[in-house]
Amino acid sequence: MADELKAEVKNVTFFNPLNNYLIAKVKAKGEPGVLTIVGNMGQVAPGEILELTGRFLEHPRFGRQFEVQTFRQVLPATINGIRRYLSSGMVRGIGPVLAERIVAKFGKKSFEIMDNAPGKLLRVEGVGRKTLARIEESWNEQREIQGLMLFLQTHEVSPTHAARIFKRYGAGAVRKLEQDPYDLAYDIHGVGFKTADGMALKLGFAPDSQERLEAAVVYALSQEAEQGHLFYPREKLLPAVGRMLGGVGEDLILKAVTALSEKGRVTVEDLPDQNIEAAVYLMHFYRCEREIASRVYALSVHPGSMDMEKARTLLPSLEAEAEIRLSPEQRQAVLTGCENKVFVVTGGPGTGKTTITRVLVRILSGLGLKIKLAAPTGRAAKRLSEATGYPASTLHRMLQYTPGQGFARNEDNKLKCDAVIVDEASMLDVQLCLHLLKALPLTCRLIFIGDVNQLPPVGPGNALSDMLACGAVPSAVLTKIFRQAQKSLIVVNAHRINQGKFPVSSDRPAPEPDFFWVEQEDPVRVQSLILQLVTERIPEMYGFDPKRDVQVLSPMHKGEVGTIKLNSLLQDALNPKGPEIRRGKYAFRVRDRVLQLRNNYDKDVFNGDLGRIISMDMDEGEVVVDFDGRGVAYDFSEMEELAPAYCISVHKSQGSEYPTVIVPVVDQHYLLLQRNLIYTALTRAERLAVIIGSKRAMHIGLGRAISRGRFTHLKFRLREIFSENRLL
Repeated sequence: MADELKAEVKNVTFFNPLNNYLIAKVKAKGEPGVLTIVGNMGQVAPGEILELTGRFLEHPRFGRQFEVQTFRQVLPATINGIRRYLSSGMVRGIGPVLAERIVAKFGKKSFEIMDNAPGKLLRVEGVGRKTLARIEESWNEQREIQGLMLFLQTHEVSPTHAARIFKRYGAGAVRKLEQDPYDLAYDIHGVGFKTADGMALKLGFAPDSQERLEAAVVYALSQEAEQGHLFYPREKLLPAVGRMLGGVGEDLILKAVTALSEKGRVTVEDLPDQNIEAAVYLMHFYRCEREIASRVYALSVHPGSMDMEKARTLLPSLEAEAEIRLSPEQRQAVLTGCENKVFVVTGGPGTGKTTITRVLVRILSGLGLKIKLAAPTGRAAKRLSEATGYPASTLHRMLQYTPGQGFARNEDNKLKCDAVIVDEASMLDVQLCLHLLKALPLTCRLIFIGDVNQLPPVGPGNALSDMLACGAVPSAVLTKIFRQAQKSLIVVNAHRINQGKFPVSSDRPAPEPDFFWVEQEDPVRVQSLILQLVTERIPEMYGFDPKRDVQVLSPMHKGEVGTIKLNSLLQDALNPKGPEIRRGKYAFRVRDRVLQLRNNYDKDVFNGDLGRIISMDMDEGEVVVDFDGRGVAYDFSEMEELAPAYCISVHKSQGSEYPTVIVPVVDQHYLLLQRNLIYTALTRAERLAVIIGSKRAMHIGLGRAISRGRFTHLKFRLREIFSENRLL
């Protein structure tokens, strides 16, 4: 049962307007001294009275606190309270001096005057027409926000979203939500269909209302996009939405799809190439897929200057300069890459992708072309730069992305370059792929380097795989494993796994082998062995630093060997308890290894970046994380962007490499086990890999070449546009 408090605000310690997270000192009835309250509750002012529900917590450093769950703001009734409130700066146009004058003039009726007869404020010295207008605007805005906050709490919607809702809808926010709360799911990032649906049903919307059905269809398609699909077959969509809505008839859902199509929110297309009668797309994914195909074609056929004779002449000298000898397969790949405007290079570990990339960069540069190198993640860009000796950046940085404004490099402001090389292109979803294509001048060359056998992108689509499969985009598929790479069991087993074969271990003693398979059926025993490997056996045998050089990768978050449990155990083993802050299921301490969970362009850190907490200021509510020598500050309220990184998911490891990788593969993971997941995990290892688990689980994963295909049509669109123009 929640505790209840009535309290007067004394001062505000911290407030984040982005998510309404507040830390404040209050004097609460029945509580001795001053109490700290925390929670997502919006901005308050000294002197304000709050009616709160929540729970008391014991902070390890700051002692007793009250975590707010719901609240109601009550304007102060005493003269001193009114004075403190007006002096706080909450009302634009009123400072401490003017606050004194207003209270001296109107006393306890000050707020009543501001509510009902604001023009009387002109009688106060220092208040002119311009100041009065500012005061009225600010006062009305506050009243609207307070009303919105109360409305959201009444309908069990987190106040976290209040600022974004008010910014989007303004003074009519409550009225707008009463008319159609489902618009929240369309308009406000972070508010999904389930939240909007709960509010709508409480407001009296019928379970089969048109607004509900249309919102549910859009939500279902958005959920499928999160699984990588660009469209969903109508025959699967209708029953899925019906189940989600508790048995609403498919005939009604079909009408909602038709209405959405008429409004331009979805489109329905027959795809005979895939034997799909009606593919339902969210409109922006439909346009995205078609535009990628047309832009790849336009880029491919537009003339671009290239002296192939000079390229062939340059190649031997570049090989000698780089002290390498290209195989016939590699040499042909380099020359084909020079010859074609759009080119794809793919292959597994040890097949020479890095060598080809290095030579392509040198030969294109030697031919006088201005080159840009990029990758989807910061770590991948750093490795690309190290491999080639040329500067590389993330795609977002190259395209000059700014939050709220989009990409500065676009259709109207093209990149100034002659060639772009993108590494780790298997991570490229269709949306980022299209932004890149829009920013390229038609004279530019585009080369994608990647491994299509890895996991597909986190985002929707599978652009690299579709380009390769269409048969229209020139490509080089590298298959030969070079002699030096054949000595590595990491490389050998990566190719075995890709073929569905069980990995092999060496019978040579450590530290020579770079791969081990450790059989263990019991997940609890697997957990114990992982702790031993990280903290004792690997550091002793190989000299690796367990805090820096060893990365555990798990297929799942839950379970005995999921990321949540292993992070907690490894954190306690490698960074014993000290001062910490808790956010949700995670604790954070100084020296913790942490993972960035989403792109944050303001901080210039990106999804998948690894850092280490180097300081924690409890008074200021701030944590500083070191990302490759650069300190980045996080407010405590922003800590949901981070997670401990002693163990991370295989999906989050894409684009990264680590000296040592340990991968549990157990029966508990069977839902997610697939060949490309195990392959991706193994190929993240640079010097040592250990897979530990059950043979049964491994065979399940190896037997699933593709666990779940993605519904995309890009390869057919590419094939069609090239075929229509007789280039296929």
